[in-house]
Formats: sequence, structure tokens, C-alpha cells
Amino acid sequence: MIRVFIVDDHPVVIEGIHSLLQNEKDIEWVGQAMNAQSCLGFFVNNTADVVLMDISMPEISGVELCAIMKVKHPGIFILGLSTFNQGLYIKKMMENGASGYILKNSSKEELIRAIHSIYEGGIFFNGEVGDALTAYKRSSAVELPVLTRREQEILELIAEGYTNAQIAEKIFLSQFTVDSHRKNLLAKLNVKNTASLIRLAVEQKLI
Repeated sequence: MIRVFIVDDHPVVIEGIHSLLQNEKDIEWVGQAMNAQSCLGFFVNNTADVVLMDISMPEISGVELCAIMKVKHPGIFILGLSTFNQGLYIKKMMENGASGYILKNSSKEELIRAIHSIYEGGIFFNGEVGDALTAYKRSSAVELPVLTRREQEILELIAEGYTNAQIAEKIFLSQFTVDSHRKNLLAKLNVKNTASLIRLAVEQKLI
């Protein structure tokens, strides 16, 4: 028997999935939770083989909960469950230890196949999810220009929260020169503001 647990903040989703699985001879429904804390509380004294995990929940998201669960209960397989067919969410869930990701509009057959697949140690995406992840990876493969040593230095200081004036004082340049470097970085990396600059730098491991 494959013991299945679900965590989702919508009762109608829980009830719907329960009804889909209740007559499956090799699947046992062991429990449910409507938030991360209740889920973690259940697993203090109980266990399951597969957890169906909504990624969008209040306070602690499914993405964060997935990482926590894999640390505390590494033997449990997690199947991301969502209405969001976006590559970034899928990638984050997989990085945090999920074994698959399925959309809430999937068929009963797909859901059952996903549960069996990850229980047997496989990875499962339905077609739409796989396409979204592939598209995201393709779009994330940004070809970045080479930064000069000075640009790299200023980028790191910007990411640390220094203002132009503080950077100028720290590395013995005029504020005008630092401002020019900042503008060049925005243009060179094709971003519109400092927040986007820092986000890109982190994502592409420039800092």
C-alpha cells in the first residue's frame, strides 16, 4: 500500500483528491493538513510514503515546506501540486527535494500515475509541466557580457547596499564615476533598476 498524505489550504481540493483516490486498492489515505504547521505536526508521530503538496499556502509556502520536510523526513516522496504552470515554481520545488510536479487540473489517471512513479523512485511531470520547465531553463540561459574588474567590484558593493557616495569613498573614486559605472552595469546587463540588477546578479551567480 502507498500511504498518501495531502497538504492544501483549500478543503474542496482535499475532498476532491480524496474522492479520486479512495477506491484505489493500493493507495491508503493517511491524513491531511491545511497548512505547513499542521503538516509538520502530523509527521511528529505519523508517517506517509507520498505527500501531495500545494505550493501556494499562507505563512509557509509549499516550496519552503518541501525543503523542511526533506530535511526532517528524507524518505518521504513529495509531489508538488499547483495551479501554477510556471517554470520558476517547478524548478524551486525540484531544487528543494520534490520528486514531481502536477497541475490541479490533471486527470485522475495522471495523478495516480504520478503517485506510483515517484513512489518507485522516479521523477514525474505531466506534459504541460515538462514544457514549462524546459521553456524556463531555455529563457534562463542568459548570455552575459564579461564585466571588468572595477564593474565587478562595484556590483558587489551595490549588492551589499552601499550608496554611490559610500562606494566612491570606499574605493577612492568620484561619485560621478561610480554613478557612471552603475548606469553602465544596468545597460550592460539589460535591467531597468538596482533591484533587478541585484536579482540578476544573484540568479546568474555574478556575486
